[in-house]
Amino acid sequence: PVPGQSRMILAHGYNRSVEFTVRDFRKQDFETLWGIDQQCFAPGTSYSRAELATYLRRPGAFALVAESSEASQIDAPNRGRRGGKPSADILGFIVAEALNRGGGHIITIDVLPTARGAGVGSSLLRDAEERLRTAHCHTVILETAVDNQTALSFYKTHQYTVVKTIPRYYSNGVDALVLKKDLLSAAGPAKLPQ
Repeated sequence: PVPGQSRMILAHGYNRSVEFTVRDFRKQDFETLWGIDQQCFAPGTSYSRAELATYLRRPGAFALVAESSEASQIDAPNRGRRGGKPSADILGFIVAEALNRGGGHIITIDVLPTARGAGVGSSLLRDAEERLRTAHCHTVILETAVDNQTALSFYKTHQYTVVKTIPRYYSNGVDALVLKKDLLSAAGPAKLPQ
């Protein structure tokens, strides 16, 4: 995908189809993204408004948003207008950053519970990884709570491996696992014994 250009995706999950586009974050999306983060993570793991705003402003940071295609068509005249509806049909988002020395960092990936299983998170992650490759990142890291089995399974599916544990990483005292992925090697099919 071309950076900043949205594209339509038809994904299937939980016996339903979801059409959505992935696009760059817009300032008017902020409150919606913060609300999604509050739904996706428990207090102590979710971000405050100030924390999320700070992450979005960091050097090298970017955010991608998955938005319902049907809603995009319906709400297009109001989008971006002062007082217009603030992107209420966002299904999920990802915040990432390109760091110095060829490293990337996934800060957060959030998908509404009603949109999970339809490929929204996978599309956001793939697009963010591609954006990081374009920024000359050769690896990417992220943190997730040690007790978040759904996230761990998701990241394992996307070839992330655990590299270490950070004790009491979250404000609620929960430890975090640091996961890492090599962005330079293309993941091929598994080689099974004959």
